[in-house]
Amino acid sequence: MRRLRNVKVVATLGPSSSDYDTIRALFEAGADVFRLNMSHGTHDDIAARHRIIRQIESDTGRPICILADLQGPKLRVGTFAAEGGEDLAPGAAFRMDLDPTPGDASRVQLPHPEIFAALEPGATLLVNDGKIRLKVETCGSDFADCTVVVGGVISNRKGVNVPDVVLPLAALSEKDRKDLEFAANLGVDWLALSFVQRPEDVLEARELAKGRAAILSKIEKPAAVKAYDAILAVSDGIMVARGDLGVEMPVHAVPPIQKRLVRGARAAAKPVIVATQMLESMIESPVPTRAEVSDVATAIYEGADAVMLSAESAAGQYPVEAVQTMNNVAISVESDNIYREVIEASRRAERKTVADAIVSAAREIAETTDIKAICCFTQSGTTATLVARERPRVPIIALTPLMGTARRLCLTWGTHCAITDRQDRFKGAVIAAAKVARRDGFATERDQIVVTAGVPFNVQGTTNILRVAPCDERLIFNADPE
Repeated sequence: MRRLRNVKVVATLGPSSSDYDTIRALFEAGADVFRLNMSHGTHDDIAARHRIIRQIESDTGRPICILADLQGPKLRVGTFAAEGGEDLAPGAAFRMDLDPTPGDASRVQLPHPEIFAALEPGATLLVNDGKIRLKVETCGSDFADCTVVVGGVISNRKGVNVPDVVLPLAALSEKDRKDLEFAANLGVDWLALSFVQRPEDVLEARELAKGRAAILSKIEKPAAVKAYDAILAVSDGIMVARGDLGVEMPVHAVPPIQKRLVRGARAAAKPVIVATQMLESMIESPVPTRAEVSDVATAIYEGADAVMLSAESAAGQYPVEAVQTMNNVAISVESDNIYREVIEASRRAERKTVADAIVSAAREIAETTDIKAICCFTQSGTTATLVARERPRVPIIALTPLMGTARRLCLTWGTHCAITDRQDRFKGAVIAAAKVARRDGFATERDQIVVTAGVPFNVQGTTNILRVAPCDERLIFNADPE
């Protein structure tokens, strides 16, 4: 099954998409990556969906990527004595403290002493996704006296955001640690890390994962935006989590931040997902709004590796239609001449290593001659991600003997992943590449491909050879040995 676009589609699974037929329909409609949200459902639920995905992978013969999204620490207020909570008026005084007594119109418990330890007068507290805004006037180790800036109804266990300070909280709660171990043992390909504030958060998750899954950092807090370069350096991929970013930062600041995060990840040859509220209206409607379509298109024009559906595919009424819409928007955008102009204008030349030079040359050769595909032999996936960074005009075929590598690469822009036998000689690799290119509809016997690999074979980080080859193996056999 060959996709007719380069950007990848991530679909979140949930109550609306938990059976074989629906998940199979999502894959056939265009989903390349399935997200398992560890915030919802039991481990048994997650394991059942994982089994179904792997069954579909076996039935279709195509590698499928699975992303487990860890919940992260959740900061919430306590409960209220009045059913339905209290209505806070602008200008009113309101206290948060550690007292577990049910709250009233003047106070409520905030059972997080680490927040009080980090607060300073003038800081902002946001409640219920930012609908209520409080300004801290005075604070101590167990309280914060605030003024209500933006009022509204505050009720039991509503979430709290603290945008102004770096909280002394680990990105991994006890639940996250259990979920990480469970998901890694289950065999997911990527772990998405929530509540990242500093690179140390990513390193902690990487140590716990022990190489069983790649680490994707969700950028959803102002502290993560400030420390982005350091976080990117220790991450395998990035998610631009615009929902929480839009709560903790002014909404008008999110679009330029999105552009900067995407461009940084592209330069680092690390996959980047743009997520949250992309087709939100399709939770209840079979068609999206024009603004949502433009939002998806903008992420594609920016060169994002993937666009993501959350509740649209997990709990919405039209999960398959939402994936079809993503797929169709991507095909339409990528067929636009302006798309190529934008992508190529934003390409940053990287010539630091032999591998950088090889993949750059592969793109230039493919785009200046009649080449049908760039075929990359890769162990770890690095060669394919370097080629993808170039955003070539021709398809990228990532060939690997390792199923785990093929699955992880399903998140990377433009990669068509194929499992091949282990190769010991470059000539055999070229023949294998030609067979896959023909088999999967990228080329005919009359066409040519570019093949990149590393010699010696089966060693990571040795990309050092490039060849233009015919897709007819008879011509390869007759050619001089490599």
